[in-house]
Amino acid sequence: MEQKKFKGSSNYVASLELMNSVNIAIALEKPLLLKGEPGTGKTMLAEAISEALGKRLITWSIKSTTKAQEGLYVYDTVQRLYDSQFGEEGVDDIGKYIKLGKLGEAFSAEEQVVLLIDEIDKADLEFPNDLLWELDKMEFFINETKEVVKAKTRPIVIITSNAEKELPDAFLRRCVFHYIDFPDKGKMKEIIDVHYPDIDEVLVERAMKAFYKIRELDDIQKKPSTSELIDWIQALITSGVDVGKIVKEMPYPGVLLKKNEDLDTLKAEWKTEEPEGSAN
Repeated sequence: MEQKKFKGSSNYVASLELMNSVNIAIALEKPLLLKGEPGTGKTMLAEAISEALGKRLITWSIKSTTKAQEGLYVYDTVQRLYDSQFGEEGVDDIGKYIKLGKLGEAFSAEEQVVLLIDEIDKADLEFPNDLLWELDKMEFFINETKEVVKAKTRPIVIITSNAEKELPDAFLRRCVFHYIDFPDKGKMKEIIDVHYPDIDEVLVERAMKAFYKIRELDDIQKKPSTSELIDWIQALITSGVDVGKIVKEMPYPGVLLKKNEDLDTLKAEWKTEEPEGSAN
């Protein structure tokens, strides 16, 4: 049966290049490695693929302490020791104490799933290398039970990175790579329309003007992201702010900016280019 192609979803605006990257990765049966600024929709893409293709999403959120082994399986020696002390039955069945991780869960699924390995660059440098064999061969060995877990059907693997660390070349060679550019104003308008289909067009125009002006300030350390613009628009709608004052007064800046230094920069440098009440 031919694989259904990804063409975006009801709540995710994807560029043609991004849709092509997703479909090429699926066709080549390779992980899709996504990079881009935080808040540009890398994680949401996996959710959109899951929705659009009707497949279950399994998310493995990576932390600085995450080890590759945890994604395969863990052997619960503590529980087995506890059970043996209290005379529980089946203690000799080691398989009872093998708990599959997110990767193991994806491999053992009866139907194809979407596996999101989120923010892989948070882990140590050995983490990607430790996954090379498993992601390439779609199988792993459980040493305690001498069992091989092999994927019944190859999952669609989406890997995200915020480029905090460089990933090993050997790992990169096994992936299809796509960098999600920050949306231009036209694409951002499409994204906003998906979230707020009946929104006041003047409010959108003013909010986007203020948003992009902030991103252009040289001294802003953490530029506001797409997700923060969406939240800011919700704050503007909820508060019933006068749209004529959005650019001039920049209400609720703490929704967009998350550093004291950036808020100070905004106060020092913010100027309006248009008179209050102008909608053009």
